[in-house]
Amino acid sequence: MPHAVRPRSLPRPGPVPAPRVRAPRVRSLIDADALSVLHRAARLLLDDLPRLCDQLVALLQDQEPAYRSAIENDATEIWQEVHRSLRHSIASLLDPRGVRDAARRCSWKIGATRAEQGLPLDAVLHAFRLGGSMVWQSLVDETSRVAPEEVRLLVHVASDVWNYVDEHCTVVADAYRQAERQLAWRRENRVRLLAAALLDGTSRIADLPETALALDLPEHGRYVVVAVGGGFAACPGAQAALALGVRVHWHTGVDTDYGIVPVFDDTEPVVEDEQPPGVRVGVSSAVEGLAAVGEARRLADTALSLCPEAGGTVRLTEHLPAALVVSSPDLGAALADRLFGPLARLEPADAEILLDTLATWLACDGSAQRASRRLYCHRNTVLNRLRRYEQLTGRSLSRPFDLVEVTLALTARRLLPR
Repeated sequence: MPHAVRPRSLPRPGPVPAPRVRAPRVRSLIDADALSVLHRAARLLLDDLPRLCDQLVALLQDQEPAYRSAIENDATEIWQEVHRSLRHSIASLLDPRGVRDAARRCSWKIGATRAEQGLPLDAVLHAFRLGGSMVWQSLVDETSRVAPEEVRLLVHVASDVWNYVDEHCTVVADAYRQAERQLAWRRENRVRLLAAALLDGTSRIADLPETALALDLPEHGRYVVVAVGGGFAACPGAQAALALGVRVHWHTGVDTDYGIVPVFDDTEPVVEDEQPPGVRVGVSSAVEGLAAVGEARRLADTALSLCPEAGGTVRLTEHLPAALVVSSPDLGAALADRLFGPLARLEPADAEILLDTLATWLACDGSAQRASRRLYCHRNTVLNRLRRYEQLTGRSLSRPFDLVEVTLALTARRLLPR
């Protein structure tokens, strides 16, 4: 009885694909006679290789301006390069498989070397095509001289000669572009390392001329550093921090971008006061010369640490007392403890009211009337709280020295972690 379900291993019946028709084998046009003519002419060219090199170098000097200066600077090196390239090119006509890898290596080296030397790629490719054209014309000339009746056979090998030229132009272009990418990466990496050393303050005096050239900044001059934080590294937030037209070299960090900004005519760079939400900007004071950029970076970090989390711009020159406090956090904490330690005997809420009143009174330039409006209480209430602080701490808010200490201690209390 036949099975109702076919085994999975059995193929389902369906249309059978038609058998592939083999294309008839086409006989190559390059027959033995053409190859014989080609090989004979190629051997003659190898024997005459020095003259061909002289001829190609003269052509390059005459027809390719980019090579002209290279030949004037080092004619021997160019001649030897031409010699190697032509030798591989002609030898490949005699033994294509045996010479192929060496010829490609030679062309690759030429492309990479010329990229490193800064010769335009178009000039290098033009040189290769000139060489290919000269080899072909020399093959025709030698055959015409030895056996004119056999020149017609060279038609069968013309495509091989020009395919070789096209293949090696591609090799040269690939090598040139790869070397160009590597050079660009090395330049970018070198610039980044030089800028990082400058900002870290580890740059050597001997490296400053190179740094100035690489960053396109004057070695001697005034600089400020702009620090942009808030998770906006490598994004338009950093560039938007400065007004348009301000010259700046940006160095991207993990959490902070740094802009090295030259200052001209005693004017500081225009930095926007309003920043996008979360973008925090700190601006250092001005320093003299590239050698001092590391110090400016530390000042910019200090200014950035004063910036509120919500975002904004802090210029160090406008917040020097606060900068003093955060620059020496241990001393700032000790000052706050000395000025406000006696309040620890009070209830926390009571102490907080006294300190809030003190800070508001100072923010209102010592006006109890204005402070009372902000605190929604009577003016006498403000004065009573201030007198109570004086009694608890033994400080006098009418004494300038004590007032300075109180101001710095309140700043430390606001900025430093408790």
